[in-house]
Amino acid sequence: MSQPPSPLNKNVQASLLEILQAEPTTLQLEHALRHLAKWRAKLIHNTILHKTGHIIKYGPFAGMNYDVSASEGGAAPRLLGGYEASLAPIINEIVETKPDLIIDVGCAEGYYAIGMARRLPNATIWARDANKDARLKCAHLAKLNGVTDRVEIGGIMTHSDFDICQRHKSVVICDIEGGEKDLLDPHLAKGLFATDILVECHPTADRDMVAVLTRRFEKTHNIKQIDRELDTAALPKWMDGTSDLDRLLALWEWRSTPTPWLWMTAKPANQ
Repeated sequence: MSQPPSPLNKNVQASLLEILQAEPTTLQLEHALRHLAKWRAKLIHNTILHKTGHIIKYGPFAGMNYDVSASEGGAAPRLLGGYEASLAPIINEIVETKPDLIIDVGCAEGYYAIGMARRLPNATIWARDANKDARLKCAHLAKLNGVTDRVEIGGIMTHSDFDICQRHKSVVICDIEGGEKDLLDPHLAKGLFATDILVECHPTADRDMVAVLTRRFEKTHNIKQIDRELDTAALPKWMDGTSDLDRLLALWEWRSTPTPWLWMTAKPANQ
């Protein structure tokens, strides 16, 4: 006897039927496809949890307990360790330089903040997010991973808050969904001249974001653009027997447009 549809499946079907009531334009059908893709991605995430638990098995944050829901975007690639795979070499580079302060602006549930706290046992981590629910999740993740004493969780970051970068060997990680241009202005936030910055740009919010940030920092920083890539090595062996579509969805981060990163490392003062 077949199982009755789950509440999740019923809700997804109802939403899908509502979407499809409109004219079948390309935009509407893309909306429907994205809706179904998110549903399937959630099922894949649940399967990963059932088979391998909450510990990340791969990538720069392997060993981290990720028993928390993602504040936004796909949870499966985070749990697998393949989230934003193109940044893995940069994360390892940051760890090798041994900064004593990491400022994670837009920390969400703490994937990077807690991951960096585990990788840098002598560093202090500032985890900042405007969203209260995200801060609560980050605090939970910090407790699970035993780094609460070194992770300082707070709200909105201001220009003057970056002054601390003039007194510490620091790295700024910034992902604030389009607000990067307003915040990362070194003429208003002098501390940014002295620190390395890893920033996600959102051209959908502001198509000139990459160009503007590049102009602001090109005299004081070496700048490298990092585009998106997938790392299929993050997929567990048991997924070899799943469909190609499921393997892709396991690594899908729920993005709809390119979101390039800039890795800006401060030049020596005499350069």
